[in-house]
Order: sequence, then structure tokens, then C-alpha cells
Amino acid sequence: MLRSFSRFGSDRCTRFLYTSCYVNTPKIQPSKSSQLLNSYFELGRFARPTGTWLLYLPCTWSIALAAPPGHLPDIYMLTLFGVGSILMRSAGCTINDMWDKKYDMLVKRTKDRPLASGSLNLPQALLFLAVQLATSLVILLQLNWYSVFLGILSLIPVITYPLFKRVTYWPQLVLGLTFNWGALLGYSAVTGSVNPLISIPLYFGGFNWTIIYDTIYAHQVCAHSLL
Repeated sequence: MLRSFSRFGSDRCTRFLYTSCYVNTPKIQPSKSSQLLNSYFELGRFARPTGTWLLYLPCTWSIALAAPPGHLPDIYMLTLFGVGSILMRSAGCTINDMWDKKYDMLVKRTKDRPLASGSLNLPQALLFLAVQLATSLVILLQLNWYSVFLGILSLIPVITYPLFKRVTYWPQLVLGLTFNWGALLGYSAVTGSVNPLISIPLYFGGFNWTIIYDTIYAHQVCAHSLL
């Protein structure tokens, strides 16, 4: 009985210590700087890399096709395009959220995005975009001038894609043109120019692939994307 009482007292003491140390401990609030960094991280969708892979894969296809017969794809080019895909995909997300801020505020699925929720303002997003594009330009300048010009042209569909969501039910068409630009750029980065017989079929093959997967995605989130 004494042993039982001792164990009971020990259990009560353990519960008291747990309650004192954990339950009643004041919650530590993150600093403003860490909250700001987290907002930028969310704005660039860095925690969701699917879009980066979808942008990067057409680059790898074209770099592989540009390799001489019997040789592996250029690892240096694969690395450059990998880093560039991370940067440009995040830049595209920033542009998208800047265009769509007032709409995102009204949609359940997007109302918690940094710009829509107010955790970041437009000047902060614009500064972040400038850093993203400047860093992307550094990557692009490692390529030949033909590819530099071709890469700069890709900004046209990147910037205009969010606007097409307002005027057409098929924004996937513009997304397909945007996300498969690497099918052209990867080949020219290795060989110095685009080979129409190789790059164009690859580009439009990826274009159709994008329409398929983005249409599936649009149906999956349709119920949560209504105004």
C-alpha cells in the first residue's frame, strides 16, 4: 500500500511538473524578421516545388537532345537551368500574385497568400521580384547571346499569363507556351541556336502536356476557386 501511495504521489508530481513546464509556458512569438522571411518564402512558393519541376523538365529534355550522340547531357547546363527554373518559377508566382491580389482576397483557396492577406505589400513584392529577375539574369548571361535574347522573350508570356485568366477560360494555352520555353532555350544554350525540326515538336509536345495536367488541376481546385 505504501508503494502504491508512493507511485501515486510520483505520478501527481510528474503531472504537476509537465503542466508547469509546458502547458503554462508562454507561447514564443516569431520575430518580425522571421515572419517577413516566411512571407517571402510563401510568395515564391518555395515549399511547393511541383511547379519548378514542371518548368525544369522541358529544359532537361532539350539539353539531352542537344548532346552529341553517345554523350551524356551537359551537367553544367542542367545545373544552370535547374537554378534558373527555381528563380523564374518563383518570379512567375510573384507576378501572378501581384496581378491577382484583389481577386485572391475573395477566393477561399488564395485568401491567405502573402499579398492577399496583407503580410506583404506591393512595394515589398516588387522589390522581391526585382531580386528574383536580377538573379535570373545573372544565370541567363552565362549562356550565348542567342539564348540570352530568347530567354528575355520568355518574359512576355510570364508577365501576361495572369491577365489571360480574366479574358479566357483557357489560360492553360498561355501557361503551356510559358512553361515549355525551356524546350527552345535548352537546345540553343548547348548548340547556339534552335533546330526547328527538333525544338518545335518538343515545344508543342510539352505545350499539350501542360494543357492536360493544368486542366486536371483546375478541376481539382474548382470548388475552392470560386469568387
